[in-house]
Parts: sequence; structure tokens; C-alpha cells
Amino acid sequence: MYVIADRKAAGCRPILDLVQAAIRGGATVVQLREKAATTREMVELGRALHGLTAATGIPLIVNDRIDVALAVGAEGVHLGVDDMPVVLARQILGPARIIGASPETTKGACQAERDGADYLGIGDVFGTPSKGDAGRPIGLEGLARVVGAVSIPVVAIGGIRPENAGSAIEAGAAGVAVISAVVSAEDPEAATRRLHEAVRAARAR
Repeated sequence: MYVIADRKAAGCRPILDLVQAAIRGGATVVQLREKAATTREMVELGRALHGLTAATGIPLIVNDRIDVALAVGAEGVHLGVDDMPVVLARQILGPARIIGASPETTKGACQAERDGADYLGIGDVFGTPSKGDAGRPIGLEGLARVVGAVSIPVVAIGGIRPENAGSAIEAGAAGVAVISAVVSAEDPEAATRRLHEAVRAARAR
């Protein structure tokens, strides 16, 4: 149950409060995603978030920024196709930190695994309002193709809701990642709990 903390999606609500609520609801990974923040802002927010996640044993992943991940002691980073290549990130971060990647093709997924990625974020699965450049949804079939091509965990992202989270797990995903479904929800704790229960039920099946 991978929750992506994005202040744009949070609106006027404090992101730390939303993350605390998500953790209470069953989040097992938190990612800091800030596309417009300065480096100083990201470091300050990252330190505050890491204080919350470390207290509950949940890894904090920083989107894009290896320097910020190192500065705040985060457990890992998540890299897109326009970010630092996974192979170079692994050289910088060493073997202990987590590296996630978001490849755009099955070939890219296989390459990311060879280069040292620990997991893949694959989507847009169902269609998302959170990322304007996500392209056409790949559907469950596209998700399953990537799952079948790699041996590392795949996390489904893009339009994930309690009603469809289970189908992503049944297609082979190890988990689901969300932004607006939790961060923009009226009750983030309840929203996370519903998603977590849907994932847990599907994994049990």
C-alpha cells in the first residue's frame, strides 16, 4: 500500500497530517513527490516526513532526487525515464537503499531490473487525474505483461481505487500506489484502509 505524498494533490491541507492519516490507515510505503519545490523545501519536508515514517518502520522513498534522499536519510528513491539512470543511481546509493523505476515499455522494465532496480512502478493502469503526461492507460493486460517479463516486484499505479485495486493484484502486481485516491480524499485514513483491505483480500485469494 504505497502512498505518494504530493502537496499539489493535498491542496490546502498539511501534507504531514495526511501522511499520518495514511499510515494509520495501513500505508506500508510513503513517497515524497514534489515537482515544483526548491531543494531546501524538499529537504525540510523530507526530514519531517522521515520522522513520521521512521517512527513506524515504513520506508520513505524520494521521487527523482537522489541528493534529497541522501540528505534526509530516506530509504530509497524512485526514478522516471528522464531522471538519472538506474545503473548510475545504484553506484551512488550502494546496495542497501531501495531504487524504484517507472519504465515506459516492457523492454525498459527488463533493463531497469538488469540495472539494479528493486521494484517497478507500472502504469497508468486505469487512467489517472494526477499526472497529465501519463499517456493512454495500459490496462490490466499491459500490467500483466510487465509482471511476466521481470522477477522484481511490480507496483500498479494510475486510477487505483478500492473497486479495482484487487484486480491489479490478481494481474500480478505486488502492491498498488496512489496519489489522489488518498491525498485528495475527504478522509485519507479511511481511504487508505479501504485500499489496504482490497489489496490484502486479493493477495489472500
